[in-house]
Formats: sequence, structure tokens, C-alpha cells
Amino acid sequence: MKDQSLYYGDCLDWMRGWPDESVDLIYLDPPFNSNADYNILFGRGNGTPAQVRGFVDTWKWDEAAADRALRFRNAVSNPMHRATLGFEALLGQSGMLAYLTYMGERLVEMRRLLKPSGSLYLHCDDTASHYLKLLLDSVFGAGNFRNDIAWRRATAHNDPRRFGRILDRVLFYAKTDRPYWAGSEVNAPKTEAQLRAAYPSEDERGRYRSADLTGARVQPGAPSAEPWRDYNAAALGRHWSVPRTGQYAEYIERNFIPGYRSIEDIQERLDALDAAGLIHHPVSGKWPGLKRYAAAEAGNPPQNLIMEPIGFTNFSARRGEHLGFPTQKPLGLLKKLIPASCPPGGLVLDPFCGCGTTIVAAHDLQRRWIGIDISATAIDIVQRRRFRPMGIEVETFGIPQDLANARKLASERPLDFEAWSVTRILGLAPNEQRSGDRGIDGRGRLIGTPKERRSRLVLAQVKGGQAFQISAFRDFLHVINRDDAAAGVYVTLENVASSQARAEARAAGMVTVGADVCPRVQFWSIEDYFNGQMPRLPTLADPHTGRPIRPALLS
Repeated sequence: MKDQSLYYGDCLDWMRGWPDESVDLIYLDPPFNSNADYNILFGRGNGTPAQVRGFVDTWKWDEAAADRALRFRNAVSNPMHRATLGFEALLGQSGMLAYLTYMGERLVEMRRLLKPSGSLYLHCDDTASHYLKLLLDSVFGAGNFRNDIAWRRATAHNDPRRFGRILDRVLFYAKTDRPYWAGSEVNAPKTEAQLRAAYPSEDERGRYRSADLTGARVQPGAPSAEPWRDYNAAALGRHWSVPRTGQYAEYIERNFIPGYRSIEDIQERLDALDAAGLIHHPVSGKWPGLKRYAAAEAGNPPQNLIMEPIGFTNFSARRGEHLGFPTQKPLGLLKKLIPASCPPGGLVLDPFCGCGTTIVAAHDLQRRWIGIDISATAIDIVQRRRFRPMGIEVETFGIPQDLANARKLASERPLDFEAWSVTRILGLAPNEQRSGDRGIDGRGRLIGTPKERRSRLVLAQVKGGQAFQISAFRDFLHVINRDDAAAGVYVTLENVASSQARAEARAAGMVTVGADVCPRVQFWSIEDYFNGQMPRLPTLADPHTGRPIRPALLS
């Protein structure tokens, strides 16, 4: 368990090997595609596609889901035991139950990893937030629920059949009843209009408001009942209420009288405040007031409805920050949550880190962090698009570092291998279409139009878990020609030795874009990758930004 690192693979596998009570804060935005057919989740058919390709087959009631449910039914001391029985009685053996048992299995590990002062934020939407809250009640205890935070993720989302859905939910839980909390660290600053309304007066120190120097009810004979200057508070049934010693000294120091020490005598304290220009004498009115300045304004305490601008909420606002990742959240949202629940230098874990918003926010806020994701594309985005421009090389675990480990990945997780192999070539993105893709595993687009054809499409197919078959390569050639692709890369684990296949690849001709002349169809292997050799391709468009990107070896 090494902080400032990325882990590739299922978060459950990694978390199980990490020590108890080692994490200060967990934020997770787990895979859940609420744009899919809502009814499928509650049926007995196939599951819905998830946000990351590695989860495509997760949300259906299959053998893995049945095994999870059986384990929880038998584990009477596991917090998921009663939750599974209840959800199964309510939902039946459906995609939603598969999803909830999947999440519960991981939430149990997350609770174990949290320190007693730790907290968890689970980001979701209204498709399953009600079920997830019950699940979290089971794992963390209903008494450790802190907030259901609503975040306005968009300014408008018109829907002809219902109210527009513009809110996400963030479920906030603590591990114990003693969580770290520093909500004042994320107070929202007042707007200029709010400051003008709250602090209507102004002097040489700035904008201020007049606060009470008196309190209700008079105590006859007490020093606080004596008149001061021309003011007789007691005559109006009130007494002098000068700020208490500690707060008073702090306030005086904050308001431009460093080193001043409070005086016990009320009359002298009032005189000292007046001499410092900190008492407001009204033109009309019955008693003076203590000047409280906007400069000392702490802002608006955080509420469970987040509506102020904190990042992109539409296309025009997200051009600078948005990476094209489908579930990306704005940095401003995480920079609001992390300081409130993680102490400086504490450890933040994002077990579904996606394009890395959480860990970048934690890095900026000088917290330690760990990110996990099952998508090789996500890991690459974080390394290449997030941290490398900052001059930071991030250590990764689980990404194959040699041909033997690549072969192991191809054998154990072929879909992960396909996505990882495609993303070794900058400019290609994994194909997220599960069926009807005609065997195409990656797509890209040339920046320039080839001289030989109008298409700029680049296709890739990955064959990792089987020996080379020329018939499969010929199928790829057929798709290249049928789609009129500009170029194609046939990716294998090891170099292709077939002279016949290489002759047929050469017969496909060349592609010319400006000064670049490259094979239209070529073989490239992961063996080549580890030897530092890349396919010859004209300049491609970055699949996330559309900007030119020259294919190069990923470190």
C-alpha cells in the first residue's frame, strides 16, 4: 500500500491486502450508468453497460452475483448478511441485486480501511441512491450517516416527460461518532452583493456592520449596568455585553490592533474599543454597536445543497478542465469535500478513480492519495494527461511491465488486455461497444486526410489469448476495406512470423498524409512494445481533445 500511486485492477483485490485503519477519507464515484434502460436493472435479463468497459457484464444476475449473494446469506456476522436477505426479498435475483452485492462487498473493505476518524463520500444519482443509502446504513450503521448532499451538476436538462434531472447525490458517512470535521475550511465566500447587504457601513478599515454591545435584561448594581458616556443601557432594560476575554482579545487582534490585551473593567474596555475606532456611534439610535468587519468574514458554512459554481456545468465552461472522460467530476467539487473531512497530510483513497479528479484535488490540497481503477484507459489518462504536464511521474501497480505479465493479463482478463493494448498507442481509444463491433477493439482518427482516400478512420484489433490465425487477420482486412478505414493495426502478443500474412498486409498498400508515408495495414505486437518499437502511423487526433498527438511509446 504505497501512497501517491495508481493501482490497476479490481479495487476489491487491492484493498483486501491493505492494513486496517490506514485511510482518512474515501471518495468513490462507482460505475453506474443511469442513462441505460432503467427497467433492465430490475429484470432477469442482461445487465446494463457500465461507465468503464471492464464493468460491461457486471450488472446482470449471473454466477458471480449468485455466489456473492450465497456467501452473504451464510455469513451471519457480516454486515451484508441482513442487507442481502432484505434486498433479495424486495428486488429478486435481478441486475440491481447484483449491483448492490457487488458494492456491498467493496464497502465492507472500505470501512475496514478507514481510521476511527475517517469518512466516506459515495457519489451517485437518484437511480439507486435510495438503495445505496440502505446499503451504507447496513455497513456503516445508520447512526453514522452524516448527510445526503445534493450537487447541481448542470444548470438545465430538459426532459419532455418529467422534471429535468440536474442533481447528483453524495452520501456522506463516518466510521464512528468521532469523525474529523473541518467544515469551516470550505466555507463559501459571500458574493459582493451579499457583503454589501451584510456590511452596509464603511470606514478607513473597510466595510463593516454594527453588532450589539448590549444584552437583554439588566442586573441592578452590576458593573455592566453602569452608564457609559451618554448611553444608559440599564434605563432601557439592558446591560453592557462586551465580548468575552478570549474572543475579545482575538477579535481585537484580527481587527488591526495587534498585541492589544483585554481590560477587565467594563468601562475601560469600552473606552479602549472606542479609542481604537471599533465602536459605531449611531446618528440616531439608543446605544452604540461594535464594528465587525467584512475582512474577518468566515463565509457561509457548507450546506448539503451545493449550487455555487465549482467547475464545469456545461460545455463552454469545461473546455479548460474537461478531459472527455464520460463521468468526470469537477475539481471544485472534490476541493470542497476533501478539506472538510481529511486532515492536512492525511490519506485519501479513490477506489474508482476514473480520470483522477479526486487524486489531483488531493495532491493540490497537500493530502496523500491512492487511486485504483480497473480501466487501463483511466490509468493512462491520469498519468499522461493529469500528472505528466505537472512534471510528476506517478508509480503504477498492476500494469504489465514485461511480456510475461502481459501474457498473464491476456489469459486472466482478456477484455482488460484488449483495452490496455490499444491504449499503448497514443491516439487510439478502446472500443466500448460490447456487441456488434465486428471484432474491432480500438479506434482513432488521423489529423490529416490521406491522399489515397477520404476516410481518416484508424482501426485496431487485438488478439492476445490465442495463436495467430491467418483467417482472423483476413477478417480484419475485410472490415478495414468495408469501412474504408485509412489505416489498421493488428495487435498480437508476440511477433507474427507468417510470411503469407505479411505479404497480404503489404498488398493493402500505403497511406500518405503530408510527408508521412505509412503502411495502410500493419502488424504490431506487445513484444514490440516492450522492445521500444511502435507502429508507423501518421499524426493522430487525441481521442479526448481532438488535438494532434504523435504516436509514441507510453512509459
